[in-house]
Amino acid sequence: MSINKPEYARRRQRLMALMESNSIAIIPSAKEQVRSRDTEFPFRQDSDFYYLSGFVEPMSVLVLIPGREHGEFVMFCREREAEQELWHGHRRGPQGVCDNYGADDAFPIGDIDDILPGLIEGRERLYYSMGRSAGFDRQVMSWVNHIRAREASGAVPPGELTDLDHMLHDLRLIKSAGELRVMRRAGEITARAHCRAMQFCAPGAYEYQLEAEILHEFAMAGARQPAYPSIVGSGDNGCVLHYLDNSAKLRRGDLVLIDAGCELEGYAADVTRTFPVGGKFNRQQKALYDIVLRAQEAAFAEIRPGNHWNQSHDATVRVITEGLVDLGLLRGKVSTLISSGAYRDFYMHRAGHWLGLDVHDVGDYRVDGEWRLLEPGMVMTVEPGIYIAPDNEAVEERWRGIGIRIEDNVAVTPDSLEVLTSGAPRTVDEIEALMSA
Repeated sequence: MSINKPEYARRRQRLMALMESNSIAIIPSAKEQVRSRDTEFPFRQDSDFYYLSGFVEPMSVLVLIPGREHGEFVMFCREREAEQELWHGHRRGPQGVCDNYGADDAFPIGDIDDILPGLIEGRERLYYSMGRSAGFDRQVMSWVNHIRAREASGAVPPGELTDLDHMLHDLRLIKSAGELRVMRRAGEITARAHCRAMQFCAPGAYEYQLEAEILHEFAMAGARQPAYPSIVGSGDNGCVLHYLDNSAKLRRGDLVLIDAGCELEGYAADVTRTFPVGGKFNRQQKALYDIVLRAQEAAFAEIRPGNHWNQSHDATVRVITEGLVDLGLLRGKVSTLISSGAYRDFYMHRAGHWLGLDVHDVGDYRVDGEWRLLEPGMVMTVEPGIYIAPDNEAVEERWRGIGIRIEDNVAVTPDSLEVLTSGAPRTVDEIEALMSA
């Protein structure tokens, strides 16, 4: 593990330093989700809960109480139970949470209704992210109302309920050296997987077979889960931004767009590459691909501390609009086409998003109404694209059904940026050379 116990402790301390005095924060784990009847989907821990604890069991609640005499970090979790562990695997139990995860106190989750109201009572402010789980929202309010019902006998309920997200997500936005090591490794694994898919690709194969090659590379490198459902869209399917069927047969002459990234130790990679099924771009494909690649390079040039979040997006819009005008796919003055949004018929999404424990990671893009300034430690995707729908009669038929996106993950450094996913080829020459090898 690249994130050690002292780092989790530092995260909790930084969060508690932002909390008001005499307050309490409650963060529940994720819940197991039923897949079919009596089977569940593979469990994935809530990102906020994991960020503060590293603990990956369900049915848990993390409590932070700054200044508490008997310990500030309290956890509720499942008890050790031999029969359940025989069927479902090892549990840490309360003692294991204290020994291995740094909790000052830990209690069985079944005792939470008896213990947690006493921890809440007398606290002036309760920090909790309302709205994520209706069931747990009701449970929190039942604890508060239980205290209110005893006000006449001297019980003191919290005076304020404050959303925890803003403070916690600002902390998550800036990655530590340990987090960057994990994300760098996730980027390397994902880049190799895309290379593997390019080398496997051949006419007559199916999109899901390319997906299988990618997932195999992830798992063999220790990243057992993708960070999100993989997109493998060939031909017209590459123009569907979130295409997930991955069922079509690959045809010579088509492009295939793959958007896939692994999850490693909870952290996501998110990479897109577009390449020709037969190993060679045709003239139209190459022309559009080169525009998208130039747009990505223009975005890279805008990513450095002190520049704001939207500068890289604006750079991609200008390069793509200019390129489409040069090819005759848009007509008019570039500045007018940008201001009117005419380019959105071909480029309808943003140039990127934050990346971290969530593939679309937390953190505000605007602060006090202004675009956020970039800081070292922020990690983001850069993913310009051009998509010409197969039914777009405003363009000649030779351009229709071409979808191209190039996406990489970058970390903001003190001086500029680091591309975490540079192992996957990006230029036409690099891709053709790899596919012919």
